[in-house]
Amino acid sequence: MAPISFMSTLSVTHIGTATALLTLDSTIHVLTDPFFSPPTSTFPVSATEVLKNPEPPALSLSSLPPIAAVLLSHEDHPDNLDPLGRQLLDGRRVLTTIDGANKLAPRPGVKGLQPWETTTVTLEGKEFSVTATPCEHLPGGECIGFILSSSTFGTTDDKPNVIYFSGDTVYIPALASTIRERYHVVVALLNLGAATFDLPGHGEMMITMDGKQAARLVKEIGAEVVVPMHFESWAHFTQGKSELERVFEEEGVHERVRWLVPGQERKLI
Repeated sequence: MAPISFMSTLSVTHIGTATALLTLDSTIHVLTDPFFSPPTSTFPVSATEVLKNPEPPALSLSSLPPIAAVLLSHEDHPDNLDPLGRQLLDGRRVLTTIDGANKLAPRPGVKGLQPWETTTVTLEGKEFSVTATPCEHLPGGECIGFILSSSTFGTTDDKPNVIYFSGDTVYIPALASTIRERYHVVVALLNLGAATFDLPGHGEMMITMDGKQAARLVKEIGAEVVVPMHFESWAHFTQGKSELERVFEEEGVHERVRWLVPGQERKLI
């Protein structure tokens, strides 16, 4: 249950991978990590590795409502931002990494944030604060998550109620402790899948959370509602829904989890 002080509403529609449509107060639409390529698409990411998109997005670009803002965790990986997603960024307010903002220039609506930097945005006449959170993804690359808050979200135990989108990251102890210290997380959208990548000089490494890491993060930040994303279809994801369900039950967080059916809007608050 959302805190009684939470005076806004939130519905989420999972489109695919890390792409979700967040609808606040029925009229404010925020999109995460836009990917809209057809299932025949391939994306070379190194001299020896090609990412393949096996499933179509649950919604097409033409079926989206007006998008007030885009939360882009990083622009340099095609499963988080593909060519069609880049078209969507044109003329829109976009929050992303510093490096990503430079690479996406000259789009004037794009703003880059450092980890723990906060900016204020007005969406459909309502003011929100957006804070970038650190991620550990691939060495040498920039990636951030996002904490979204508003005065109408209210407070719990003197901490602001917030919505958290993790971006692509493994578990980071300092991230968990800082979020718990500063915020009350009502809804956490987590990029999971235990994605792996064979990086020269580093070997095969996990670059997004697995179920145990996610469960630990959920318990430590006290998230009330958890939305798993970014765990099916792509070959570099190594942990799917059935395994995640098992781990979440073993770790005692399964009652907080809300599984989304792609393309179907679900009211969370």
